[in-house]
Amino acid sequence: MTTAPYRYDQVGSLLRTPALKQAHQQLAAGGIDAAALKNVQQAEIKKIVAKQVELGLHAVTDGEFSRSWWHLDFLWGLNGVDKYDYEKSYKFHGSKTRTDNVTLTGKVAYNPDHPFFAAFTYLQSLVPAGVVAKQTIPSPSMLFRDNRSDNAPQFYNNHQAYLDDLATAYHKTLLRFYELGCRYIQLDDTTWAFLIDRLNASKNDPAAQKQYQQIAEDTVYVVNQLLADLPDDLTVTTHICRGNFRSTFLFSGGYDVVADYLGQLNYNGLFLEYDNDRAGDFAPLAKIWHNDTNKRIVLGLVTSKFPELEDQATLIKRIHEAAAHVPLANLALSTQCGFASTEEGNQLTAAQQWAKLQLVIATAKKVWPEA
Repeated sequence: MTTAPYRYDQVGSLLRTPALKQAHQQLAAGGIDAAALKNVQQAEIKKIVAKQVELGLHAVTDGEFSRSWWHLDFLWGLNGVDKYDYEKSYKFHGSKTRTDNVTLTGKVAYNPDHPFFAAFTYLQSLVPAGVVAKQTIPSPSMLFRDNRSDNAPQFYNNHQAYLDDLATAYHKTLLRFYELGCRYIQLDDTTWAFLIDRLNASKNDPAAQKQYQQIAEDTVYVVNQLLADLPDDLTVTTHICRGNFRSTFLFSGGYDVVADYLGQLNYNGLFLEYDNDRAGDFAPLAKIWHNDTNKRIVLGLVTSKFPELEDQATLIKRIHEAAAHVPLANLALSTQCGFASTEEGNQLTAAQQWAKLQLVIATAKKVWPEA
């Protein structure tokens, strides 16, 4: 597979290095300033880009080293959006997060000075010829789900206008990344796992079902609006995540209750978590793929949460089981998630992280020799 998503691919985030963690501690203690932190960030990004290239990955990331959260830092950078203390932790199974969150302060709009643009430019400067710089950002649904847009009526007369502004802000953002040389962007999204959980739990509550179905419809609308009329050589994918914080999770359930919605999304590819029984079986893949020969389904069969390496023969067997629902030509392999959706990171070592990615590469090469 010569275009993204690749036969062997990765979700994006990587474990923060000891030097980077130490620099953050020094900044918090007042020992260094933001400029010194940035110097450390860039030095560590350079090292991990080189490591990804050495492994043989076709698409490399900056490991999300210049952000604290997989989603909040990006959302804070949009115009009309700001940071506040939610005073509550996300309800992960077995762990508690920091209480940072997002709120609207006005109409949502594209920010031409979004800090992620400078971060991508630096990443692009490190990537050798023949390797693609992959940019990850959160899905726009992460802004209108839960309580983050409760105050939208202060700034909008109707919900549709808000959704349109959000789609426009994202569309312009993707075009700016493209202008900077980006050809591979991934929108990370926990909304679908949230909806799987809620739709399953509310099967006997018609009012709740309608509420969650509306979130699904809104997500399809906004995503397809922001994807419309993008350059043909810009690949945009999504990663559907069940939550990832210190190797814990938020949601469980198979894809069947949202498969029809996922099949409507005009992404070039979908990264789907399939590392354990919480993800259900492969049957919904047919609806998700939706007979779209230009779309790739990336199977997240290798967990990023735990250090134990999966059995390669079992991985190959599972890929062929998935091929009963989607042609093998339209499948690919990755880890189930990134390794550090937040700066705290998952419970494994850097060496174990690289071993996981090496397993993905080696396995994909056995299934697809041309990879």
